[in-house]
Amino acid sequence: MQTKITANAQALKRWLSNAEVSLGNHSDRLNAINIFPVADGDTGTNLYLTMRAASAAAAERETQDIGELLAAAGQAAMEQAKGNSGTLLSVFLSSMAEPLIGHTRLSAPLLARSLERAQLRSWSVLSDPVPGTMLSVLEEAARGASRVEAAQSGDDSNAGLAETLRAMMTAALAAVVRTEEQLETLTDAGVVDAGGVGFLLVLDAMRAAALGEELQRELLDGLHGYDVQDPHIHGTQPQLEGVEVMCTITLSPLDAATLRLQLDELGESVIMSAVSPVGEGYRWRVHVHTPDAGAAMDALHAVGEPTNVTITELSANGHQTTEIPQVPLPGRPNSGDFAREA
Repeated sequence: MQTKITANAQALKRWLSNAEVSLGNHSDRLNAINIFPVADGDTGTNLYLTMRAASAAAAERETQDIGELLAAAGQAAMEQAKGNSGTLLSVFLSSMAEPLIGHTRLSAPLLARSLERAQLRSWSVLSDPVPGTMLSVLEEAARGASRVEAAQSGDDSNAGLAETLRAMMTAALAAVVRTEEQLETLTDAGVVDAGGVGFLLVLDAMRAAALGEELQRELLDGLHGYDVQDPHIHGTQPQLEGVEVMCTITLSPLDAATLRLQLDELGESVIMSAVSPVGEGYRWRVHVHTPDAGAAMDALHAVGEPTNVTITELSANGHQTTEIPQVPLPGRPNSGDFAREA
């Protein structure tokens, strides 16, 4: 039952906090059905850890500007993103923040614009985007919100926001169900996409926080592979080879384009997303799955100095991660400057 609509900065903090809890509660099941792009059983964990970073950053930020708040959360998520799914989640948060800068309240027009911006940016950061993933769920959520918002002719009332959020959820849920038939890997296994389900939980936390409602307990009922008695599908998949390499690196646009081409040749699931401008270039968050970590690191060192580097073995039987310690970058906020909300 709806109690109130408070789509302000405090509501956004509740959104991220509730999304963190929801992803944590569902992480085991999300891991169990994680078979794309690789069956390494960590999508739930990666989404949870990435959202935890976003939620912590938002809790520490004292501002009424919802765009500024979400941008801070998105940047923190980007810096600490885990895996393919976590990187895409951080891109979603960062790009959604852009149209919200300067506003203190979320409205239906702003929501539609933000979701559209986020889905365009999310598709663009992947070298080889694939339907049937969380990208498809985001795209349909944006379309659902835009259709309703357009019919409302710019209505920025609370009632308009509520209708748009519910349309977003209806479209996103339908998109999650369709993922099973969009990817042959999911069709053969009889499951929906783990990243898509996790993203659906994030959207439901947004809806609940903005409308002052509870999370939908029956939201995931009936999704294939999501019953607790279902097997851990990822463990039945073929053994994996290779590693996941992630890092942050400062590059000019030209060097970034060169690096993307090289990583495309060395591996797959290449994601490159700009974190923040630095001089005449940007700090980029880089993600790639590759059979040769050494070649990937050579390519990175050829164009810059990678920091926050992790190299994780892709394995359905658990991960072995090597983290290369780095000195904190200058200009980064000191977490001690803020007091986290209770």
